[in-house]
This record gives sequence, structure tokens and C-alpha cells, in this order.
Amino acid sequence: PLGFDISEKAVRRAGLDYWNLVEVFDYENLEDFFRRRPEAERDLWLTTTKAPRSYQEARFTADSWLFFGKETAGLPLALRERYRDRCVRLPMVSEARSLNLSNTVAVCVYEALRQNGFPGLQGTGEMAGG
Repeated sequence: PLGFDISEKAVRRAGLDYWNLVEVFDYENLEDFFRRRPEAERDLWLTTTKAPRSYQEARFTADSWLFFGKETAGLPLALRERYRDRCVRLPMVSEARSLNLSNTVAVCVYEALRQNGFPGLQGTGEMAGG
């Protein structure tokens, strides 16, 4: 279940002016997701504070799927065990449990995009060339 509201009203209130560029799919549960998206199992990465490897060790492709759990509970244990070799984490100081979810998503998604040459993204800002 989502931990946030994605209704049109909530998105408009949040000021997400890029929402029209996003395609949203809703799945009943993980089993439903994998049944409808079997290609995800071929190249998936799970983020968890419990992973032994850093996200920097992941080799993301254009076909990679990234999974993030709820801030309060993380990803389900059964999922983590099933894909143990595909679990990565963000390095943290021992006194801190984890970054918040939005920061974790941003770091990992932009690392995946970087590894793939930022496909479809603007390569320069308006200050380039002069």
C-alpha cells in the first residue's frame, strides 16, 4: 500500500507540475506486480538498510527496476531473501538508521540514470556556452 495520496487533488495541492509526464500503475500486491511485469525479475534492485553492499556496486541498465520500501518498515523480508544478491544500501553513519525515502529514491534513481548516460534528460543548463 502507498504511504501517500496520489489523487488528482493531492498532486495538484503538492504542486507537482510534472505529474502529467508520469504514468501511474496500481498493483494489488507484489504477486500481482510480478505477474503483470515478469520482466522486472530479470534486472531488479532492492534498497534496504540491511544490505551488505553499497548502491555504488550495482550495475544499473536501462531495463533495471528499483524497489523501495516504506520508511517505517522497509521491504518485506521474503522479498529481500528471494533477491538477496540484488539488495543494496546507501552508506550511513552507525548512529543514523537511514536517509528518508525521498532522498534514498533520488540518490538511487540518479545513479541509475548516470550509469545509463541520463537518457532523455537535458544535458546542459541555460548557462552553457557562454
